[in-house]
Amino acid sequence: MSLEYGDDLIDVEVPDTSVVVDAAQASEPTPLADPVGATRAALDQPLGSEPVKGLVGPGSTVTIAFPDRVKGGAHETAHRRTVLPLLLDDLFAAGVRPEDVRLVCAIGLHRKNRPDEIEGYLGDAVHRVPAQNVVNHDAEDPDGIVDLGTSSLGDPVAVNRHVVESDLSILIGHAAGNPYGGFSGGYKMPSTGLTTWRSIASHHTPRSLYRDDFVPVSPHSHFRDQLRAIGQRIEEALPQPFFSVDAVLDSANRQLGVAAGLITDVEQATWPLAAQRTDLDVGGPDHQPADVLLIGVPRTFHYGPGMGSNPILLTQAIGASVIRAKKALVDKPVVIAAAVCDGWFNLKEFPPYEAVYDVLATCQHPADMKQHEELLATDPHWVELYRHHQGYHPFHAFSMVYMGGVAREQTLATFVAGARRPDQARVMGHRTTATVEEALREAAALLGREPRVVVVPQLSKPQFHLVPRA
Repeated sequence: MSLEYGDDLIDVEVPDTSVVVDAAQASEPTPLADPVGATRAALDQPLGSEPVKGLVGPGSTVTIAFPDRVKGGAHETAHRRTVLPLLLDDLFAAGVRPEDVRLVCAIGLHRKNRPDEIEGYLGDAVHRVPAQNVVNHDAEDPDGIVDLGTSSLGDPVAVNRHVVESDLSILIGHAAGNPYGGFSGGYKMPSTGLTTWRSIASHHTPRSLYRDDFVPVSPHSHFRDQLRAIGQRIEEALPQPFFSVDAVLDSANRQLGVAAGLITDVEQATWPLAAQRTDLDVGGPDHQPADVLLIGVPRTFHYGPGMGSNPILLTQAIGASVIRAKKALVDKPVVIAAAVCDGWFNLKEFPPYEAVYDVLATCQHPADMKQHEELLATDPHWVELYRHHQGYHPFHAFSMVYMGGVAREQTLATFVAGARRPDQARVMGHRTTATVEEALREAAALLGREPRVVVVPQLSKPQFHLVPRA
């Protein structure tokens, strides 16, 4: 069978009994025949809230926050592209002036999106507000952040000033399966997309990620409680609660459903359908959990070019894969990743990553990186590249290190097969082999038997959360 490997596919031999996760064979819910009409209906009949027209009037200021380029699609009826013109129609009909509407790309600690990228996934509606009102969130702008103290769980809360000072803040989100707390959208959107590194560091951290309730993937975890508490603390500072518009997306980024209104109501309305899309039944003929998770890792996927060659991002993908698949795996599985791991960090987009890797090489455990956060996450050079040169924020690298550490916590061993810089893979805690077949033999030796294998051939495709076959 074929696995993604860098920029290519490689053919590998796997046991005949292996279960292959094939997205093309998944039974997903049927996409909406009329996503524009469904979005219009959701806006007209929001959950727990008046429609937008009843929440604003002449002179009102409005912030609309939307997800960045990482996920969500850019086709003609993609969710962001569909909902924005409808929202603007409602706002302008209520008397809101275009100059009083601000569009904020909720990048969190991701790299800033270029104007052409934003237009590409928002469409022509972006031009219905002044160009200077279309901005990226800047987690390091001292004048653009409001400190709100702490959440009910004691986590720091500092948020984009436009969100707090607008008469209404609207969130466009995607309810999609996500290893970080079960689903994207909902309170995850403002808590990670519109805050600062210190706020994000309170949950993207070993003390939250290495808890028993974080793995397997679940929306019922301390991590998710932290997101909710941060989002609710932000709402306490708003003139009125967030108005959320979330779409459940299928593997082709088509809408399966749309809900609008208060965040809690929208989460309750969208999560069950998102689980239908995301949960995939797997299992061998004896319904036994798998001993080995085999994944194919491309060079480029959602965070950007270099994910499969950058050892930190590669390891994050392994950790995330374990979280998604854990329900279908034995308690301590072996993970094999076919990945080039060739030393290309893509320093243009991920400028601090090599420096973070060098520090990690001196640590015994990923959690030991906590002591280095302050120095590197506040380094003026890395902060400058985040703010003005479209680089990822330095703490983003730490958060990826910690997610990668989930694999160390949850597995018997991890192998990187085909690494061109095996030394870098070994620094990340992986064993290395020249081929997948060699790694499978070593896994069998570790287990003392021929392993039951589940294969995820392509991480560049939308992922599923694996559950054992009933």
